[in-house]
Formats: sequence, structure tokens, C-alpha cells
Amino acid sequence: MTPFQSYFLDVLKSIFTFIKLKNSILKVILYVSFFLFTSNSIIAQVNPNNIEIVRGEYGTPHIFGQTDEEVAFGLAWAHAEDDFKTIQETFLPSKSLMGHYQGKEGVKLDYISQLLKCEELVEKEMRSFSPKFLSVVNGYVEGLNAYAKKFPNKVLLKKSFPMTCKEYLVGFNFVIHFFSDISKVLKDLYSNDIPLIQDSVLNNIGSNGMAFNKSKTKENKTYININTHQPLEGPFSWYEAHLHSEEGWNMLGGLFPGSPFPFIGTNENLAWTHTYNYPDLIDVYQMQVHPKKNNYYLYDGKWTKFDISKAKLRIKLKSGIVIPLRKKILWSKYGPVVKNDSGVFSFHLNALENISAIEQWYEMNKAENFTEFKKALQIMGIPRFNIVYADKEDNILYMSNAQIPLRDSNYNWSSVLPGNNSKTKTKGYFSFSDLPQLENPNSGYIFNTNNSPFNCTFKDDNLSEENFHSALGFKEKFNNRSLRFEELIGTYDKISYKDFIDIKYDQQYANPIFCPFKINKIFEFSCKDSSETADLLKIIQKWDRQADVNNVGAAQFSIFYKSLRKKLNKIEFDFEQEIPDSLIKECLQITQIHLIKNFNKLDIALGDYQKHVRGNVELPVGGLVDMIAESSSKKYKDGRVKIVKGDSYIMLVRFGEGFPEIETVLPYGVSNDSSSVHYTDQMKMYANHERKKMTLNKEEIYNNSSNIYHPK
Repeated sequence: MTPFQSYFLDVLKSIFTFIKLKNSILKVILYVSFFLFTSNSIIAQVNPNNIEIVRGEYGTPHIFGQTDEEVAFGLAWAHAEDDFKTIQETFLPSKSLMGHYQGKEGVKLDYISQLLKCEELVEKEMRSFSPKFLSVVNGYVEGLNAYAKKFPNKVLLKKSFPMTCKEYLVGFNFVIHFFSDISKVLKDLYSNDIPLIQDSVLNNIGSNGMAFNKSKTKENKTYININTHQPLEGPFSWYEAHLHSEEGWNMLGGLFPGSPFPFIGTNENLAWTHTYNYPDLIDVYQMQVHPKKNNYYLYDGKWTKFDISKAKLRIKLKSGIVIPLRKKILWSKYGPVVKNDSGVFSFHLNALENISAIEQWYEMNKAENFTEFKKALQIMGIPRFNIVYADKEDNILYMSNAQIPLRDSNYNWSSVLPGNNSKTKTKGYFSFSDLPQLENPNSGYIFNTNNSPFNCTFKDDNLSEENFHSALGFKEKFNNRSLRFEELIGTYDKISYKDFIDIKYDQQYANPIFCPFKINKIFEFSCKDSSETADLLKIIQKWDRQADVNNVGAAQFSIFYKSLRKKLNKIEFDFEQEIPDSLIKECLQITQIHLIKNFNKLDIALGDYQKHVRGNVELPVGGLVDMIAESSSKKYKDGRVKIVKGDSYIMLVRFGEGFPEIETVLPYGVSNDSSSVHYTDQMKMYANHERKKMTLNKEEIYNNSSNIYHPK
């Protein structure tokens, strides 16, 4: 199973009809494109001789060209050199080729893409893009096509190339849906297997963004910590690249496979990052279907016919034969329709009608100051994500961005809605000015760790929830990372750069540990009736809540916590209640058995248990779930675990005089080719909390280059 497949396996594994989607869903993030923006306007081809790709010690591609479109071409070529397979898998559903490539599991992705009418939306909206932006995306698509032509043996399916801009945008729109939580809606509609624990506290979704202006730093510089918590491998793992054109584009940052430019990072003047937020973005409706005519539903007192079409699919059988399939698609006035054992449902989200996110990210890349950056934000194309921002003029910004529908207050929008009248239909969206945002607070800092928008700085400077519409749906929520950050920042008047680094790499839980169930009971628990686990209990209770590689107690707590959470997931449990003593004893026994069986002792260090692994490299690594320097793990071998999510791309930026000072690190390396020297060359730095120095200075980049070439 590929990383692309496995990433969405857990999310959609239980869907049970034709589209049961149990494997790889969607894939990837932003991969845009387009070729012709009108039927009679053709964009000129890019000349590769005008483009230079410069690679240094760690292989990060620096792309230089005269125009933005030339640079986009070079990025496509360089990224294809490092991970062409994942890039290709990104686009296959947009051409209904996943079924041809992957068989019955892949065809489900093809069906979902057509159910969402991604192609129809692109046909309707692609002319809304500016000609300049279209030329940039065309340059990227042209670069992918050129690479595929030069290396046909690396092409997964011959029919996938050449790619058109329309096909590229179809794929982008498909991905944008999944940024709006459609995976959860699909799972809920196609399955009753909904987890009992809906905790966002000790979970796998997280990111950190922190910005400090000069009033808060000892060296009179502006700091920003760009630190998303993504999967370390697969379609949503970060790739690092630097884009430099003579048209003012000079951006270094992180992007996903198939993306034509970074989505987080820094240019000469400003930097930003994203963190995940939790507004209510999707509405689900139960339809009242005609008792005899199942293609009709009741709407505003009239029987209305569903819009009916057929998905055109192809599926590869085990024999290798590819056969065509047809599958009915229904749409209501709300959006796509799904039938299950509980009835007929429809759903709606902004991605069904908006494809502007990709142009917004480009405009954010090109912004030269605070005013231009805010103008880019006002495009309102990106469906969600908090934004943490800093610039060389000492501005800092927090914004909880989202495409939130305007809703009739007479209905409970957090539940399934009646799909029989126009009052429950979306009437538009909240505007840019309606969303929580804070500029340059007196405290001198802002932060977000996926916590509430109303807790983004010192308490006296925070936004007041009372000043925002209740229908926005932002939750007043804390987590261990937010509580720990507040503990740390409260100890400083001003921070040094070393303090900034220490905060970023902090590996300690707040005390008490913030958790949806009362996990802190373990620290006061008496094991009178379970003397055989008394020594283990002492280790856990003496634990200092830290998780460096040499820490004793972190591994023991982690094993105990995972076993307890697994048990609670299987029973109906009110998390406001105390955890039964019997369950704590059982999980202590499970933990002890695991340690003795695999390590022959109880007092192991975290680094003995938790590893950073790729290829033949295996390193001890610290951090636990929902720590500022987070590590999320899965089973590895010999009773150990390996990290799969957490600190996925780290960038620390300081703005002062001249070019920004930049340090970055990737979890593994810039290449996904196991034969490349850059497959694992950043692993030791990553595990040791070290970073490499990066720059936007062209002269310095060329002086330190190890390879300079044209993409041809």
C-alpha cells in the first residue's frame, strides 16, 4: 500500500456501498493548473534555457527565471525529479484514471470527483482567474508535461500525459473539498462507524504558529515560527523549494506534491503559516423523497426532480483488463446526494462553487507588504486555516480564516437539517471583516496551536467572543500546546532567539494534562489491589511530563494512554465521569506486559521506544502527541513505534535589516527517491532539534551551489 493510499484509509475505511472509499481518498493538496484560459487565447510556451535550477548541500531546489511562469516550470521539473510518482497520483482522479491505475479502490476516488462535479465547476469558473495567474499555472503544467515526455518510463499511465490546465484545476478543486472536512461527511453518510472519542486534544491534527514583534524580542527583530504538524510522508507531506523571478517573486517555503508554489513560508518582506481551525463548514440535509417516484424530492411544497447524470468510470480488473462503468449521480438544490440505510441525504460546502483558493495563495506569495497581503486574504478562496503572519515592518497578524455560510438562526445547523425548503439553503458567506483577526497587539506576540481564536495573545489583548456572530461556530477551546505556550511566555519579559528556539522545541505537557477524559487520575491513583504493577505506576507518577529522548516515564505514559484510549473507544463512556479503577488497572497491566515482553524491563527511556525511521536510518526521537514539539506515532517493530506525524516542516524566520534570517529542516530530506543522498540527509538534524541555514540572497545561493542546470 502506498502512502497515498494509506493516508485516507483510516478516514474512509468503513464506507460500504459502491463508493465505500476505504483506501486512498483524494490525495494531495493543491495541485492546480490550466492551459488555455479562453478558447481563442493561447499562452506561449516556456523556454527551459531561461530557467536555472540551483541545488546546494541538502538538495533544496532554488529556481531562477525571468518570469513567474518560467519559475513555475522549473519547480514542476525539480519536484518531479524528487517525487514524480506522488505528483502523478495527485492528478489521476481529475482524469478519472485512478480506477485504471489502482482498480476497485481507485475507482471510488474517480466517482467522488464526479459526484462533486469538479469538472463542471472548473468549466464554469476558470475564466475568473487573471491572465497572469493562468500563465503561471500553465508554466507549471508545461513543466510536468516536459518531464513526462523526457522520462516516459516514469509515467504511471500513458493516458495521464499530456495534462491540460482544465484537468489540473479539476484536481485542485477535488482537493479543496477535503480541506473543508468532506471526508468526515462522507464517512458519516456511508457508515455508522463513528468514533466515540471525538477529542481534538491528544489527536493527530495540529500545527503551531507564533509571531513576536520587536517590542517582545531582545535583539529588536521580528520573529515567526512556521511549524505545521502534517504527515511526514505521503500526499500531504511538505516539500521545500525556493522560487525567484525577475518579476519580484522571491519565496521560500513548503508545498505539497503537485503544488505550483509554496503555501507557507517567507519572501523578502513577509512570512506566514497556517494552522488548522474548526468552524462548521458543511451543511447536511435529509431529503423527503416521493413515495413512488424516487427521483423526486419535496422542496418548498413542490415535488422537484433531482438533477441526474452518470459518472463515466474505468476499472482495472485483477486480470489487467480495463472495463468501463457507469454510476448514477444525483444532485439536489443543496448539492450532491447520497443514499444509505437511514434515508437520502444531500450536503453543501463552499468548494462546490469556489475555485479561487489557488490564486489567493499565489497573491499571498507575491505580496510585498502588509497591505498587499491583507488584500490577498480578502479573496476569501481558502476554505479554512488560521493565519499567523509577520513582516520586516514589524507587523504581526492572527486571523481565523474560513468560508462560513450565512445561516437562518431558527435552525440547528450543527445537526442534520430538513432538506425540504429554501430556508435551509445557504444564503452566502460571512465576509472578511466578520472573521476574528488581531493586528499588532500591545503584548507584542500572537500564537495559535489549533486553539480558540479568542485566545491568541495575552489575555488583556485578546479578541472578545462577544464581538463576533455566534453562527461563526468557532469553539472556545484550549489544548496542551496552548496552555503550555502560555506557561512559557509568562516567564519572559522579552525573548532572545535562543528562547524562541527553546519555546519551539518544548516537549512538556501542561500540568494538569488537558485531555477529554480524566487522564490525570493516573497520577493520584492507588494500586493497592494491583501490587504487581506498583513499580510501573511509580514510574508514571514520578514522570515530569517531559518527553526528551532520555526521559523515563514518557514511553510508559504513552503506552498506558494509547491502551486506555483504545479501551474507551470501544465502550459507551461519559467523559465527564471518572475512569473506572478496573480499567486503569487493566491498562497498567497491558503496559507492563508490553514493556517486559519487548524490553525486559520497565524503566526504558522514550528514545528506546520511539524512533524516527526511513530506509536503513533509525534514530531515537522525542515528543508526544499535543506537545509543542509534537510526535505522533504508530506501531513499528519489536514493541517500538515510529513517528508518522508531528513536526513536519520547521521554518524559523527573523526580520531585521536586509534579507530575512532563515533556518529550516525537513523530517527526512527533499527527495523521495531512496537512491538519492537527499532521501535521509536531514533526519539527524531533525531528531537533534537542529536546522540548516537558508537564504533568499541569489548571490549567496550560487556561491554555495553544488549543481546548476536547466530543466531539459
